[in-house]
Amino acid sequence: MPYRPPEKILAKYAQVLVNFALNNGQGVKKGEVVFLQVSEAAKPLLIHLRRQALLAGAHPIIQYLPEGMEREFFELATKEQLLFFPKKYLRGIVEQADHFISVLSETNKYELEGIAPQKILQRSRAFAPYKRWREAKENQGKLSWTLALYATPAEAKEAGLTLKEYWQQITRACFLDFPDPVKKWREVFAQIEQTKNRLNQLAIEEIEVRAKDTNLTIGIGANRQWIGGSGANIPSFEIFTAPNCRLINGKAYFNQPLYVFGQLIKDIYLEFKNGRVVLARAQRGQKALEEIIKTPGGNRVGEFSLTDGRLSRITHFMAETLYDENRGGRNGNFHLALGSAYQECYQGSDKRKLKAKDWQKLGFNRSPLHLDFVSTQNRVVTACLKNGRKKIIYQNGQFKI
Repeated sequence: MPYRPPEKILAKYAQVLVNFALNNGQGVKKGEVVFLQVSEAAKPLLIHLRRQALLAGAHPIIQYLPEGMEREFFELATKEQLLFFPKKYLRGIVEQADHFISVLSETNKYELEGIAPQKILQRSRAFAPYKRWREAKENQGKLSWTLALYATPAEAKEAGLTLKEYWQQITRACFLDFPDPVKKWREVFAQIEQTKNRLNQLAIEEIEVRAKDTNLTIGIGANRQWIGGSGANIPSFEIFTAPNCRLINGKAYFNQPLYVFGQLIKDIYLEFKNGRVVLARAQRGQKALEEIIKTPGGNRVGEFSLTDGRLSRITHFMAETLYDENRGGRNGNFHLALGSAYQECYQGSDKRKLKAKDWQKLGFNRSPLHLDFVSTQNRVVTACLKNGRKKIIYQNGQFKI
């Protein structure tokens, strides 16, 4: 029988997700509605999630997702079926929900291998309104969400770990080995808050990233703020912003693999000119990388992020972006996301009034994709300030502010 963590670990995991990760670190409130989006492989965690939601006085609604059925859909679906959008159903979910907890638990990382990427992208584009509805409600402060991981043998194998070793990484990353992991998370988020505030006080106009095979200049843009430590994603140690997608120039190399469209993309090299990707190479997965670039908004940046290696206890490649983009260790990590930008990074008081054309004018990228390209190489990150000075803000895997 595959390894399974002790029930006390799963109980702590659920407590972190329900009582801390949602509602900007405050947890769910009595009477709120929590959607639990969990696949069958993660049923042991689902039991604890529902229990914690009930104990908090919330109303859990379960979306239980069967494993191994996605490939057949893409093999059999007609174009009409690919593009079908259940508007009334999804609109109802967004209107009803106060919070979402989604648990990743892939049992086959290559389930969609061989499926034409265009089909997967068509399906993704069809569901764009659902994403916009959620963003709009989140911008109003009426919705929160978090993403978590439940280990499977397939993911452990991909990472080169036993299932027990993989769970040990999750346990340490989420502080589930602490007597009170929620208390520990609050301490860590307080540290992230301090760093984030210092970054926001610097009035940064531009960021320079220098590393082996990386020489990148990133224009931050007007009314931007650095965010992180909000509870969205557990674990989450990154501090990030949404740069002006038209002000990215230079080259960047990413040494961490990316899984997309049922394929593995490795050793990724990108070159940018005036915000657009003008050259994209990969040692493996070149065709998949090219499909990403062809997607609307897929050739522009939506996010720039840094993780302080002193905070994260993730020390191994996990074959899952949620963890790999939060990896700590000696060099920490930085990542760029191609695709959509997080509107939470806008700090203007008129946020709720902005239309699509306004977001575009501000340089917030829009796309059906949001794919994180991660590097754990040592790097120096320098901030170019509005007063003309330059300041190193990140070096040897640590913030220097």
